[in-house]
Amino acid sequence: MRKWIILLLCCALALTGCGQREAQEEEDGRLRIVATVFPAYDFARAAAGELADVRLLLPPGTESHSYEPTPADILAVQECDLFLYLGGESDAWVETILAAADRQGTDLKMLDCVDLLEEETTEGMETEEHGHGPGDVVEMDEHVWTSPKNAAAITRAIGQTLGQVDPAHAEDFAAGAEAYAGELEALDREFADFFASRPDGVLVFGDRFPLRYFAAEYGVEYYAAFPGCSTQTEPSAATVAFLTELVRDRHVSTVWYIEFSNHLVADSIAEAAGAETAMFHTCHNVTQAEMDGGATYLSLMRGNLETLRAHF
Repeated sequence: MRKWIILLLCCALALTGCGQREAQEEEDGRLRIVATVFPAYDFARAAAGELADVRLLLPPGTESHSYEPTPADILAVQECDLFLYLGGESDAWVETILAAADRQGTDLKMLDCVDLLEEETTEGMETEEHGHGPGDVVEMDEHVWTSPKNAAAITRAIGQTLGQVDPAHAEDFAAGAEAYAGELEALDREFADFFASRPDGVLVFGDRFPLRYFAAEYGVEYYAAFPGCSTQTEPSAATVAFLTELVRDRHVSTVWYIEFSNHLVADSIAEAAGAETAMFHTCHNVTQAEMDGGATYLSLMRGNLETLRAHF
């Protein structure tokens, strides 16, 4: 039903939106970029600078798994010069828009910019298919941006694509992308040095774990209540018991949760095991306050590093 609603909106907007994009471009000469999630939005801002107007579709404070595009969102996608999206199951609605829209612009999938990893289920983790324990359905993990090294690669890909869209400013886009990618790679080295100094450390999340690429990049052992894209919010008693015992036995000081979580599961495990809790920001989206305060992927991930130094 949701797919048909989006399709009908696309058809209706195609009849009413003609000519608007051309008028906007003549007004200020800037490219129109639309991104579905915050990382792509941030990387595009860094690469384009003042040469483009970058719009984030996902409203601040919103989970992408529950997001539904508005008519204005669909029109923005139809009319933009460059559309940046994840390309996974969580934004499957995008393909409906792109198939129905009479788009003249360019599209770039974040998943096409890096090598993908299979979604992983660790011991004790709840899965929707099997209750808990390792699953046997192989899917590719979508959260590619959580590794700063991947973030740098995606930023460079955006800069290169912008240069193809607007060749007159290709050098500017490449320079902007390279400058930000260099900062991301410097942060990557800081994370690598940090985890190298704590080879026996383990991350325990009383929450979803959308950090597969981050953990793989630095060889971090981890356990969590749910996989990264799980829609579940209440783990079984067996999962809670497993994670609580793990925290006690491994003398884990902190149970982690992610942004926008009610962190009830993390609180419960930490209280039972005598541990603390702390938030790890996956950068998937930001609050309105963070947006207004000028948050970037780089600033949020630096915040994660400082929190790790204090709690890991």
